[in-house]
Amino acid sequence: MKAKILLPIVLAIFAIGFFSVFVVKEINQALVLQFGDPKRIITTPGFQVKIPFIHNVVYLDRRILSLDPAPEEVIASDQKRLIVDAYARFKIVDPLKFYVSVGNEMVARSRLATIINSRLRSVLGKHSLATLLSEDRTKQMAIIQDGVNTEAEKFGITIIDIRNKRADLPQANSQAIYKRMQTEREREAKQFRTRGAEMAVTITSTADKEVTVL
Repeated sequence: MKAKILLPIVLAIFAIGFFSVFVVKEINQALVLQFGDPKRIITTPGFQVKIPFIHNVVYLDRRILSLDPAPEEVIASDQKRLIVDAYARFKIVDPLKFYVSVGNEMVARSRLATIINSRLRSVLGKHSLATLLSEDRTKQMAIIQDGVNTEAEKFGITIIDIRNKRADLPQANSQAIYKRMQTEREREAKQFRTRGAEMAVTITSTADKEVTVL
């Protein structure tokens, strides 16, 4: 009889102990929530204790994360179009601010991608296409990073780096440039053929004259 009474008690104690302990890995930081309200921030790895069925834990990555937004079309100051493909690296430095402002990593990535693309259009749109394709683009990316970082700080995020993987002309522009190059080469070839014909006539006339004299 006593065994039947003690068994549920032992199981209850075991369950409480099991649900009271959680582990924070080295790659994570954690927020302990009480009915959705943040109560504790944990940034050190190891075993931790919470109140079972009242507290729940949200884990956030503490590593440097990568973000690869979709390529963005930028209109330069001279109205030339350019496709810019940038990527960023960021880190969650304030778990509480991050959770309150964006909630999770998926939302944070979406917000950051929007901010990055907006800054790309704003900063790069002030310069000509020639400038954007020159070495000066490194300076422009630094300005973009500073602007994005200012916005990202509101989410508890710091921007480690923003770089431009590539900058290409849109397909329509590339085709137009190719056609111009083709037309230019055809014009040069025509000029060479005309000059060659003129030189041939001159050489032939000179030869005929020399034959007549002889």
